Amino acid sequence: MKTMRFGVQTVPQNTSWRDLRDVWSLLDEAGYDSAWTFDHFYPIFSDPKGPCLEGWVALTALAASTKRIRPGVLVTGNTYRHPAILANMAATLDHTSGGRLNLGMGAAWFELEHEAYGIAFPPVGERIERLEEACHVVKSLLTQETTNFDGRYYTLRDACCEPKPLQQPHPPIMIGGGGEKKTLRVVAKHADMWNWFGSIESMRDKIAVLRSRCEEIGRPLDSIDLTWCGEFRVVSSRDARREALDEMAKRRQQSPEEVESLCLVGEPSEIEDRIRAYAAVGVGHMILSASAPFDHVSLRRFAEEVIPRLR
Repeated sequence: MKTMRFGVQTVPQNTSWRDLRDVWSLLDEAGYDSAWTFDHFYPIFSDPKGPCLEGWVALTALAASTKRIRPGVLVTGNTYRHPAILANMAATLDHTSGGRLNLGMGAAWFELEHEAYGIAFPPVGERIERLEEACHVVKSLLTQETTNFDGRYYTLRDACCEPKPLQQPHPPIMIGGGGEKKTLRVVAKHADMWNWFGSIESMRDKIAVLRSRCEEIGRPLDSIDLTWCGEFRVVSSRDARREALDEMAKRRQQSPEEVESLCLVGEPSEIEDRIRAYAAVGVGHMILSASAPFDHVSLRRFAEEVIPRLR
């Protein structure tokens, strides 16, 4: 098994700045490889009127409060910002973080936010086309002295982005999404990292499609860091495992069996076996999804009892 990396997405909703900062300090000290916020203005899968910290501003402060972990937004909604603005944000944060940024990008999906703020929400096909153009724009601005771009959705004339990021040629670009007809083609063409969620079988099938998309353009699949994201819980007994699955199933409105296939729940040895199964289908970076109130005990136990078994 190749070296596995581990990250945590701390969902910045229904929480306080202090609690978010404290859990990132734990992640940085405990040895996780990456940490992520998200790009939403309303809480998701929750009461949309609840509190939600803006992902990029929070990320900037969190990156400044940590020393080694690689920060990112999983993932930036392309509809919310012009890609030239995003390129400048990314270059600046790469400097302020000492060259640690992972640049997450996606087509965006949460229609409620768009409706509430009057942001255009095109059909999914157009959003993915916009994402592909945005990848061209961002990569060019981060690597070229000047950028000229004539796209269907974006036009740039002698555009500059200075200073260039510390990471060369640019911070790793993560693209999130699993659409097999369009999204995975964009991933094959532009991504350094790819994120999806789901069962081992789902990851296997998506990776098979992504492999074929890479073969179409002559790119090795191994050049993309394949990442998985999902909920987790480290427990100490079979009874505790069953209770955790029941609680998560009720909250997610799924069956315990569905939750078991989509999440990492169990004693350290059980979680290790699940991760090895993900690794066997090609996943190289496991990202744990953590919501408030953040479970410091499980995060520490995962770092101390699971990660060492897989490195």
